Amino acid sequence: MLRFRLGFGLLWLGFLSYATLLAPPDQPDTLDLITRLINGPWEGINPLIIALFNLMGVLPVVYGMFLYSDGRGQKLPAFVFALGTFVVGAFALLPYLALRRPNPEFTGPVGWWIRIQDSRWLGLAVAVGALGLFGWGVITGDWADFIQQWQTSRFIHVMSLDFLLLSSLTAALLGDDLARRGVEKPGLLAKIALIPFFGPLIYICCRPPLQSNVTPIAPENPQNPVPQ
Repeated sequence: MLRFRLGFGLLWLGFLSYATLLAPPDQPDTLDLITRLINGPWEGINPLIIALFNLMGVLPVVYGMFLYSDGRGQKLPAFVFALGTFVVGAFALLPYLALRRPNPEFTGPVGWWIRIQDSRWLGLAVAVGALGLFGWGVITGDWADFIQQWQTSRFIHVMSLDFLLLSSLTAALLGDDLARRGVEKPGLLAKIALIPFFGPLIYICCRPPLQSNVTPIAPENPQNPVPQ
C-alpha cells in the first residue's frame, strides 16, 4: 500500500511540475475564455472545449460519490478534497489518494448526505449528462482546432491532461468501495468500472447500496442487563 501512496504523491508532484514548467505558455485570452465558458456567450468557442470544460465540473460529482463514504473512516476531511476537485481537478484529488488509508468498512448510519451520494438516480443523472456532453463534443467539435489549442494553450493542455487523470483514478477507490458494499466477488462490474471515463459512470448506476453499520451500545452493567 505504501508504494501506491508514494506513487500518487510522485504523480501529483510530476503533474504539478509539468503544468508549471513544461506545459505550453498561457495565452492572453485565457481569462476571457474561462469567463465565457462559465457565463457565456459560447459563440465562436470550439464545442470540444465547451464539453471538456463542463465535464471537468461533472467528474468531481462522480468522485464525491466515492469520497464521502470513503472519508467516513479517514482522518482526512474528505469533503475538502471533494470540493477542491471542482476547482483544481486532479491537483486536489491526488493528495487525498496519497494520504488516505485503506477503508474497506463503512461504519455508522447512512445519513442523508451520503444517501444522496449513494443514490442510483444521481448516478444515472450524472452518467446521462457526462455521456451527452462527451458525445456532443466529439461529434460537433473541431478536432484540428482543438489539437492546435492543445499545443499552444496551457489552459487547454493542462485541462485535457486533468480530464484524462480524473477519468481513470477512480480505480484507486474501487476496491474499498466494493468492500464497503459487501461485494466479495466483484466480477464483471469491477472490470467494467476500470474502463476510463465510461466505467465509473456505469458503476455508479449499478453498484449495490451502502448499509448502515452501527455498533450497539453495551449496557452499563453487563451482569444485570436491561431487559429487552
